[in-house]
Amino acid sequence: MNIAKVLNAKGLACPMPIVKTKKAISEIESGQILQVLATDKGSKADITAWSGSQGHELLNISEENGVFIFNIKKM
Repeated sequence: MNIAKVLNAKGLACPMPIVKTKKAISEIESGQILQVLATDKGSKADITAWSGSQGHELLNISEENGVFIFNIKKM
Protein backbone atom coordinates (compact mmCIF):
# COMPACT_ATOMS: atom_id res chain seq x y z
CA MET A 1 0.00 0.00 0.00
CA ASN A 2 1.38 3.38 -1.01
CA ILE A 3 0.63 5.92 1.73
CA ALA A 4 0.63 9.48 0.38
CA LYS A 5 0.35 11.21 3.78
CA VAL A 6 0.38 10.21 7.44
CA LEU A 7 -1.65 12.19 9.97
CA ASN A 8 -0.62 11.85 13.60
CA ALA A 9 -3.79 12.53 15.62
CA LYS A 10 -2.59 10.62 18.69
CA GLY A 11 -3.60 12.21 21.98
CA LEU A 12 -6.34 14.32 20.40
CA ALA A 13 -9.93 14.07 21.65
CA CYS A 14 -13.09 14.26 19.56
CA PRO A 15 -13.72 16.16 17.34
CA MET A 16 -10.08 17.02 16.56
CA PRO A 17 -9.13 13.74 14.80
CA ILE A 18 -11.98 14.35 12.32
CA VAL A 19 -11.10 18.04 11.90
CA LYS A 20 -7.46 17.16 11.19
CA THR A 21 -8.43 14.24 8.91
CA LYS A 22 -10.65 16.53 6.84
CA LYS A 23 -7.80 19.03 6.40
CA ALA A 24 -5.20 16.34 5.61
CA ILE A 25 -7.35 14.60 3.00
CA SER A 26 -7.86 17.91 1.21
CA GLU A 27 -4.07 18.07 0.75
CA ILE A 28 -3.80 14.83 -1.25
CA GLU A 29 -4.99 13.86 -4.74
CA SER A 30 -7.93 11.59 -5.58
CA GLY A 31 -6.86 7.95 -5.49
CA GLN A 32 -4.14 8.59 -2.91
CA ILE A 33 -4.18 7.11 0.59
CA LEU A 34 -4.20 8.99 3.87
CA GLN A 35 -3.12 7.09 6.96
CA VAL A 36 -4.51 8.41 10.25
CA LEU A 37 -3.05 7.43 13.64
CA ALA A 38 -5.40 8.10 16.56
CA THR A 39 -5.73 7.06 20.21
CA ASP A 40 -9.26 8.35 20.86
CA LYS A 41 -11.54 5.29 21.08
CA GLY A 42 -14.40 7.30 19.58
CA SER A 43 -12.36 7.91 16.44
CA LYS A 44 -13.09 4.36 15.27
CA ALA A 45 -16.80 5.11 14.84
CA ASP A 46 -16.24 8.75 13.90
CA ILE A 47 -13.74 8.19 11.10
CA THR A 48 -15.70 5.22 9.75
CA ALA A 49 -18.89 7.33 9.55
CA TRP A 50 -17.08 10.42 8.23
CA SER A 51 -15.30 8.49 5.45
CA GLY A 52 -18.58 7.05 4.19
CA SER A 53 -20.45 10.33 4.40
CA GLN A 54 -17.72 12.10 2.40
CA GLY A 55 -17.53 9.38 -0.26
CA HIS A 56 -14.01 8.24 0.61
CA GLU A 57 -13.09 4.56 0.91
CA LEU A 58 -11.98 3.33 4.33
CA LEU A 59 -9.61 0.57 3.25
CA ASN A 60 -8.91 -0.84 6.70
CA ILE A 61 -8.67 -0.20 10.42
CA SER A 62 -6.13 -1.85 12.67
CA GLU A 63 -4.97 -1.33 16.24
CA GLU A 64 -1.44 -1.56 17.60
CA ASN A 65 -0.60 -0.79 21.23
CA GLY A 66 -3.68 1.37 21.73
CA VAL A 67 -3.21 3.29 18.47
CA PHE A 68 -5.90 2.99 15.81
CA ILE A 69 -4.55 3.03 12.25
CA PHE A 70 -6.95 4.07 9.49
CA ASN A 71 -6.12 3.90 5.79
CA ILE A 72 -8.48 6.10 3.79
CA LYS A 73 -8.49 6.31 0.01
CA LYS A 74 -9.54 9.74 -1.25
CA MET A 75 -12.23 9.44 -3.91
